[in-house]
Amino acid sequence: MGPGENATPEENEMAYDLGKAIAEEGWITLTGGRSFGIMDASMKGASEVGGLTIGILPGQDDKAASENAQIKIITSMGSGRNYISVLSSNILVILGMTAGTASEVALALKSKKKVILLNQDEITIRFFKNLGTYNVLVSKTVVETIGHIKDYVGMNKKMVK
Repeated sequence: MGPGENATPEENEMAYDLGKAIAEEGWITLTGGRSFGIMDASMKGASEVGGLTIGILPGQDDKAASENAQIKIITSMGSGRNYISVLSSNILVILGMTAGTASEVALALKSKKKVILLNQDEITIRFFKNLGTYNVLVSKTVVETIGHIKDYVGMNKKMVK
């Protein structure tokens, strides 16, 4: 999860690498599905290595959808689609920050979902750590993020058995 039009080139590059790494693990990349920013970059990275991508779209059609979204879920819900994205995810990786992204983090924490803050500033980390304590993880790199996800997935497998 992260900004669309306000994403920096560096964030887009990291999102591309993250999508690629997620796909290489055999996991699914789910985003807001639009054709720019973190959404498009992460799905592009995943698609290029054969990963499955899902876009949860805000409008009434798929006209603004990323060409890298293989499954397009049209919601006609605007920002309300954030709840679908959050509840449909096992863990959320947050790269970049806008008001929409912050709302996704808040919904995730309220829903007791694990959140990884990737490459965030100290103010953002402190704020969300105060809200979510143990449900908020922090990483600086894609490799570290994948490690957190593997730890979380491994922990959940043990709890199910």
